[in-house]
Amino acid sequence: MDGKTVLITGADGGIGREITKALAKKGAAIVMACIDLNDARPVYQSIKLESGNTKVEMMQVDLASLASIREFADELSQKYNHLHVLINNAGIFRPEREETPDGCEATMGVNYLGPFLLTNLLLPMLKQAPEARIVNVASNAYVQGKIDFDDPHFQRKYKSFKAYATSKLAVVLFTMEIAERLKDTRVTANALHPGQASTEIWNVHPQKWYQPLMSKIMKRFTHSPEEAAQTSIYLASSDEVQGVTGGYFDKKKLKAIPPKFKDTQLQKGLWELSEKLTGLA
Repeated sequence: MDGKTVLITGADGGIGREITKALAKKGAAIVMACIDLNDARPVYQSIKLESGNTKVEMMQVDLASLASIREFADELSQKYNHLHVLINNAGIFRPEREETPDGCEATMGVNYLGPFLLTNLLLPMLKQAPEARIVNVASNAYVQGKIDFDDPHFQRKYKSFKAYATSKLAVVLFTMEIAERLKDTRVTANALHPGQASTEIWNVHPQKWYQPLMSKIMKRFTHSPEEAAQTSIYLASSDEVQGVTGGYFDKKKLKAIPPKFKDTQLQKGLWELSEKLTGLA
Protein backbone atom coordinates (compact mmCIF):
# COMPACT_ATOMS: atom_id res chain seq x y z
CA MET A 1 0.00 0.00 0.00
CA ASP A 2 3.05 2.26 -0.05
CA GLY A 3 2.32 5.28 -2.23
CA LYS A 4 -1.45 4.83 -2.00
CA THR A 5 -3.89 7.19 -0.30
CA VAL A 6 -6.73 5.68 1.74
CA LEU A 7 -9.73 7.44 3.27
CA ILE A 8 -11.52 5.66 6.12
CA THR A 9 -14.70 7.00 7.72
CA GLY A 10 -15.23 6.27 11.40
CA ALA A 11 -11.50 5.58 11.55
CA ASP A 12 -11.08 6.16 15.26
CA GLY A 13 -13.52 3.62 16.68
CA GLY A 14 -13.89 -0.14 16.80
CA ILE A 15 -13.51 -1.75 13.39
CA GLY A 16 -12.37 1.51 11.79
CA ARG A 17 -9.47 1.80 14.21
CA GLU A 18 -8.25 -1.69 13.32
CA ILE A 19 -8.59 -1.05 9.57
CA THR A 20 -6.63 2.16 9.93
CA LYS A 21 -3.90 0.54 12.00
CA ALA A 22 -3.45 -2.36 9.56
CA LEU A 23 -3.30 -0.19 6.43
CA ALA A 24 -0.97 2.29 8.13
CA LYS A 25 1.37 -0.61 8.86
CA LYS A 26 1.22 -1.51 5.17
CA GLY A 27 2.57 1.96 4.34
CA ALA A 28 -0.54 3.70 3.01
CA ALA A 29 -1.10 7.42 3.43
CA ILE A 30 -4.20 7.50 5.65
CA VAL A 31 -6.93 10.10 6.01
CA MET A 32 -8.89 9.37 9.18
CA ALA A 33 -12.36 10.87 8.67
CA CYS A 34 -13.84 11.34 12.14
CA ILE A 35 -16.77 13.20 13.62
CA ASP A 36 -14.89 14.50 16.69
CA LEU A 37 -11.17 15.20 16.31
CA ASN A 38 -10.63 15.61 20.06
CA ASP A 39 -12.00 12.12 20.68
CA ALA A 40 -10.02 10.74 17.75
CA ARG A 41 -6.66 12.27 18.67
CA PRO A 42 -5.49 9.55 21.11
CA VAL A 43 -6.27 6.86 18.51
CA TYR A 44 -4.52 8.88 15.81
CA GLN A 45 -1.41 9.30 17.95
CA SER A 46 -1.40 5.64 18.94
CA ILE A 47 -1.67 4.45 15.34
CA LYS A 48 1.15 6.73 14.19
CA LEU A 49 3.37 5.49 17.01
CA GLU A 50 2.56 1.79 16.59
CA SER A 51 2.77 1.76 12.78
CA GLY A 52 5.75 4.08 12.48
CA ASN A 53 3.83 5.73 9.64
CA THR A 54 3.96 9.52 9.61
CA LYS A 55 1.57 9.75 6.63
CA VAL A 56 -1.55 9.64 8.79
CA GLU A 57 -3.83 12.63 9.28
CA MET A 58 -7.23 13.41 10.72
CA MET A 59 -10.05 15.33 9.07
CA GLN A 60 -13.45 16.17 10.49
CA VAL A 61 -16.71 15.10 8.84
CA ASP A 62 -20.21 14.46 10.14
CA LEU A 63 -21.95 11.92 7.92
CA ALA A 64 -25.30 13.02 9.34
CA SER A 65 -24.83 16.45 7.75
CA LEU A 66 -24.92 16.87 3.97
CA ALA A 67 -23.26 20.29 4.35
CA SER A 68 -20.42 18.79 6.38
CA ILE A 69 -19.89 16.09 3.74
CA ARG A 70 -19.71 18.66 0.94
CA GLU A 71 -17.27 20.81 2.92
CA PHE A 72 -15.12 17.77 3.68
CA ALA A 73 -15.05 16.65 0.03
CA ASP A 74 -13.99 20.13 -1.07
CA GLU A 75 -11.22 20.28 1.52
CA LEU A 76 -9.96 16.79 0.64
CA SER A 77 -9.83 17.58 -3.08
CA GLN A 78 -7.68 20.62 -2.32
CA LYS A 79 -5.21 18.48 -0.38
CA TYR A 80 -5.03 15.44 -2.65
CA ASN A 81 -5.11 15.02 -6.43
CA HIS A 82 -6.31 11.45 -6.30
CA LEU A 83 -7.61 8.76 -3.95
CA HIS A 84 -6.79 5.06 -4.22
CA VAL A 85 -9.17 3.59 -1.63
CA LEU A 86 -12.37 4.85 -0.01
CA ILE A 87 -13.63 2.76 2.90
CA ASN A 88 -17.16 3.71 3.97
CA ASN A 89 -16.91 2.17 7.42
CA ALA A 90 -18.75 4.52 9.81
CA GLY A 91 -22.15 3.41 11.00
CA ILE A 92 -24.72 3.79 13.76
CA PHE A 93 -27.64 1.94 15.37
CA ARG A 94 -30.41 3.94 17.04
CA PRO A 95 -32.95 2.32 19.40
CA GLU A 96 -35.30 5.29 18.97
CA ARG A 97 -36.09 7.25 15.83
CA GLU A 98 -33.91 10.33 15.35
CA GLU A 99 -33.48 12.77 12.50
CA THR A 100 -30.40 14.34 10.95
CA PRO A 101 -30.13 18.13 10.53
CA ASP A 102 -31.40 17.61 6.96
CA GLY A 103 -34.55 15.81 8.12
CA CYS A 104 -33.47 12.28 7.21
CA GLU A 105 -33.97 9.35 9.55
CA ALA A 106 -30.60 9.09 11.32
CA THR A 107 -29.76 5.42 10.67
CA MET A 108 -30.40 5.73 6.93
CA GLY A 109 -28.72 9.12 6.92
CA VAL A 110 -25.42 8.07 8.47
CA ASN A 111 -25.22 4.47 7.25
CA TYR A 112 -26.29 5.09 3.68
CA LEU A 113 -27.18 8.59 2.45
CA GLY A 114 -24.00 10.13 3.86
CA PRO A 115 -21.74 7.53 2.21
CA PHE A 116 -23.77 7.78 -1.02
CA LEU A 117 -23.13 11.52 -1.25
CA LEU A 118 -19.51 11.28 -0.10
CA THR A 119 -18.67 8.55 -2.61
CA ASN A 120 -20.19 10.45 -5.51
CA LEU A 121 -18.41 13.67 -4.56
CA LEU A 122 -15.08 11.83 -4.39
CA LEU A 123 -15.49 9.97 -7.70
CA PRO A 124 -13.35 12.48 -9.63
CA MET A 125 -10.47 11.84 -7.21
CA LEU A 126 -10.95 8.07 -7.39
CA LYS A 127 -10.94 8.18 -11.19
CA GLN A 128 -7.63 10.06 -11.14
CA ALA A 129 -5.88 7.09 -9.50
CA PRO A 130 -4.32 4.37 -11.71
CA GLU A 131 -6.60 1.89 -9.91
CA ALA A 132 -9.08 2.69 -7.15
CA ARG A 133 -11.38 0.80 -4.83
CA ILE A 134 -14.59 1.64 -3.00
CA VAL A 135 -15.14 -0.59 0.04
CA ASN A 136 -18.58 -0.39 1.66
CA VAL A 137 -19.13 -1.94 5.08
CA ALA A 138 -22.59 -3.49 5.07
CA SER A 139 -24.00 -6.35 7.17
CA ASN A 140 -25.68 -9.69 6.65
CA ALA A 141 -28.68 -8.00 8.27
CA TYR A 142 -29.38 -6.51 4.83
CA VAL A 143 -31.45 -9.57 3.90
CA GLN A 144 -34.06 -8.42 6.46
CA GLY A 145 -34.26 -4.92 5.03
CA LYS A 146 -36.91 -3.49 2.72
CA ILE A 147 -36.80 -0.23 0.78
CA ASP A 148 -40.07 1.68 1.16
CA PHE A 149 -39.99 4.42 -1.47
CA ASP A 150 -43.12 5.99 0.05
CA ASP A 151 -41.65 6.19 3.55
CA PRO A 152 -37.83 6.24 3.32
CA HIS A 153 -37.47 7.95 6.71
CA PHE A 154 -39.68 5.53 8.70
CA GLN A 155 -42.09 8.27 9.67
CA ARG A 156 -45.10 5.96 9.75
CA LYS A 157 -43.50 3.21 11.80
CA TYR A 158 -40.01 2.91 13.25
CA LYS A 159 -38.35 -0.31 14.33
CA SER A 160 -34.69 0.03 15.20
CA PHE A 161 -33.41 -3.21 13.70
CA LYS A 162 -35.56 -2.82 10.59
CA ALA A 163 -34.10 0.63 10.01
CA TYR A 164 -30.57 -0.73 10.48
CA ALA A 165 -31.19 -3.69 8.15
CA THR A 166 -32.73 -1.42 5.52
CA SER A 167 -29.78 0.98 5.68
CA LYS A 168 -27.43 -1.94 5.05
CA LEU A 169 -29.60 -3.22 2.20
CA ALA A 170 -29.33 0.25 0.69
CA VAL A 171 -25.53 -0.01 0.95
CA VAL A 172 -25.56 -3.35 -0.91
CA LEU A 173 -27.90 -2.06 -3.64
CA PHE A 174 -25.80 1.09 -3.97
CA THR A 175 -22.63 -0.99 -4.31
CA MET A 176 -24.07 -3.04 -7.17
CA GLU A 177 -25.41 0.03 -8.96
CA ILE A 178 -22.25 2.11 -8.69
CA ALA A 179 -20.15 -0.87 -9.77
CA GLU A 180 -22.26 -1.06 -12.94
CA ARG A 181 -21.93 2.68 -13.53
CA LEU A 182 -18.15 2.47 -13.12
CA LYS A 183 -17.61 -0.71 -15.15
CA ASP A 184 -15.71 1.14 -17.88
CA THR A 185 -13.39 2.87 -15.41
CA ARG A 186 -10.49 1.72 -13.22
CA VAL A 187 -12.64 2.06 -10.08
CA THR A 188 -14.16 -1.00 -8.40
CA ALA A 189 -16.81 -1.17 -5.67
CA ASN A 190 -17.53 -4.02 -3.27
CA ALA A 191 -19.54 -4.46 -0.08
CA LEU A 192 -18.87 -6.72 2.87
CA HIS A 193 -20.14 -8.21 6.10
CA PRO A 194 -17.64 -7.60 8.91
CA GLY A 195 -19.16 -10.19 11.21
CA GLN A 196 -20.94 -9.55 14.48
CA ALA A 197 -18.47 -7.42 16.41
CA SER A 198 -18.68 -5.99 19.90
CA THR A 199 -18.16 -2.27 19.24
CA GLU A 200 -19.52 1.03 20.53
CA ILE A 201 -22.26 1.00 17.88
CA TRP A 202 -24.21 -1.36 20.16
CA ASN A 203 -23.75 0.79 23.26
CA VAL A 204 -27.31 2.00 22.77
CA HIS A 205 -28.40 2.45 26.40
CA PRO A 206 -25.32 3.98 28.10
CA GLN A 207 -27.33 5.34 31.03
CA LYS A 208 -29.10 2.08 31.80
CA TRP A 209 -27.87 -0.28 34.53
CA TYR A 210 -28.02 -3.28 32.18
CA GLN A 211 -25.81 -1.88 29.37
CA PRO A 212 -22.50 -3.12 30.92
CA LEU A 213 -24.05 -6.58 31.31
CA MET A 214 -25.26 -6.54 27.69
CA SER A 215 -21.80 -5.51 26.50
CA LYS A 216 -20.15 -8.28 28.51
CA ILE A 217 -22.52 -10.90 27.09
CA MET A 218 -22.00 -9.63 23.53
CA LYS A 219 -18.22 -9.94 23.82
CA ARG A 220 -18.58 -13.67 24.52
CA PHE A 221 -20.51 -14.29 21.30
CA THR A 222 -19.04 -11.80 18.84
CA HIS A 223 -15.81 -11.14 16.97
CA SER A 224 -13.20 -8.72 18.19
CA PRO A 225 -12.92 -5.47 16.19
CA GLU A 226 -9.57 -6.74 14.85
CA GLU A 227 -11.22 -9.89 13.47
CA ALA A 228 -14.12 -7.88 12.07
CA ALA A 229 -11.75 -5.57 10.20
CA GLN A 230 -10.08 -8.32 8.16
CA THR A 231 -12.42 -8.37 5.15
CA SER A 232 -12.26 -4.59 4.80
CA ILE A 233 -8.46 -4.75 4.90
CA TYR A 234 -8.53 -7.56 2.33
CA LEU A 235 -10.77 -5.68 -0.10
CA ALA A 236 -8.71 -2.51 0.29
CA SER A 237 -5.28 -4.06 -0.23
CA SER A 238 -5.25 -7.58 -1.66
CA ASP A 239 -4.12 -8.27 -5.22
CA GLU A 240 -6.60 -11.18 -5.26
CA VAL A 241 -9.55 -8.81 -5.71
CA GLN A 242 -7.97 -6.47 -8.23
CA GLY A 243 -10.59 -5.81 -10.91
CA VAL A 244 -13.35 -7.56 -8.91
CA THR A 245 -16.41 -5.33 -8.61
CA GLY A 246 -20.07 -5.37 -7.58
CA GLY A 247 -19.51 -8.21 -5.11
CA TYR A 248 -20.53 -8.92 -1.54
CA PHE A 249 -17.90 -10.49 0.71
CA ASP A 250 -18.00 -12.34 4.01
CA LYS A 251 -14.82 -13.69 5.66
CA LYS A 252 -12.87 -12.65 2.54
CA LYS A 253 -15.09 -14.86 0.39
CA LEU A 254 -17.47 -13.74 -2.35
CA LYS A 255 -21.06 -14.50 -1.30
CA ALA A 256 -24.15 -14.77 -3.46
CA ILE A 257 -26.73 -11.99 -3.17
CA PRO A 258 -30.36 -13.25 -3.18
CA PRO A 259 -31.97 -12.81 -6.64
CA LYS A 260 -34.72 -10.51 -5.30
CA PHE A 261 -32.06 -7.91 -4.44
CA LYS A 262 -30.47 -8.10 -7.89
CA ASP A 263 -33.42 -6.19 -9.31
CA THR A 264 -31.90 -3.45 -11.46
CA GLN A 265 -35.07 -1.36 -11.20
CA LEU A 266 -34.81 -1.48 -7.42
CA GLN A 267 -31.17 -0.39 -7.60
CA LYS A 268 -31.87 2.44 -10.03
CA GLY A 269 -34.96 3.54 -8.12
CA LEU A 270 -32.95 3.78 -4.92
CA TRP A 271 -30.22 5.72 -6.73
CA GLU A 272 -32.72 8.27 -8.04
CA LEU A 273 -34.30 8.64 -4.61
CA SER A 274 -30.87 9.06 -3.04
CA GLU A 275 -29.95 11.78 -5.54
CA LYS A 276 -33.12 13.63 -4.57
CA LEU A 277 -32.62 13.23 -0.80
CA THR A 278 -28.97 14.34 -0.90
CA GLY A 279 -29.39 17.05 -3.54
CA LEU A 280 -26.81 15.33 -5.72
CA ALA A 281 -28.74 15.66 -8.98
